[in-house]
Parts: sequence; structure tokens; C-alpha cells
Amino acid sequence: MSDDLQRLEEWASALITKLQPAQRRQLVRKVANELLREHARLIAQQVAPDGTPYPARKNRKELRSKSGRIKRQKAAMFGKLRTNTYLQIQADADQASVGFFGKVARIARVHHEGLADKVSRRGPIYKYPARPLLGFRSEDLTNVRELLLRHLNL
Repeated sequence: MSDDLQRLEEWASALITKLQPAQRRQLVRKVANELLREHARLIAQQVAPDGTPYPARKNRKELRSKSGRIKRQKAAMFGKLRTNTYLQIQADADQASVGFFGKVARIARVHHEGLADKVSRRGPIYKYPARPLLGFRSEDLTNVRELLLRHLNL
């Protein structure tokens, strides 16, 4: 995968150096937005970048079981984490980063790498299973290449 990235970088660098800084910034932002959209879609589908589904959540014990009570439906994991508030882009004319920044980056790292962390402030420590949130796929290389070609043809 890193060899593919290296070849893409070599191929694109010759084309991109001919662009003005404003055009370069626009192109980098467009590529980053596309990657952000794709990763948000994968997180919503509960799928790692390599295509494997996330491990299921730990079953919670039912706190109260009263008859006639409506059960809550399970919410998808990382529902808020994939929004633009948390999954962000940092870009300039030379590079772009798609990821989690600030306080939420620690939470995302714990889940991404499968580390142990406290469940709540004074709660027990739990070792979370690894659920990779971000990563680079071969489809991403193809999409970046197509975006570059479309932008340069305009």
C-alpha cells in the first residue's frame, strides 16, 4: 500500500507543481473532502477501511424489565464521531489531513487501536476491541487519481 502511495505521489507531484498555490489549495481541499465523505460513510456502515465489520458491542444487561415497556433500539456506534464537528479536515496548499483533532482524538485513538480506557470519569477500565476508523484503501487511491485528472482537465 505504501508503495502505491509513493507512486501516486511521484506521478501527481509533477502535475501539481504546475498549478498556482490557490488552485493547489482548492485541489487539496477537494481531495480531502472526498476522503472525509468516504470515511464517514464507512463509519456509518460500521465497517473498517479494509472491509471487515466492527466487532459487536458488549451486551448490556437489562436494567429493568417491566412488561409493556418499549425497548430502545441500539444506536450505531460512532454516530456523533463521524459528523463534521469531530471528523475534520486540516488543509493548506501542500497537504491535507482528515482525522479527529482535539479532545475527541483521544477517544477515537482508543477505539481505533483497541486500547484500555475508563468507561466514565470514575467508572471501571475496559479494553475496547480495535475498530479502525480511518485508513487508506486502494479505492481511495483510484478516487484521488480520478479527482486529480478531472481537476487538471478543467
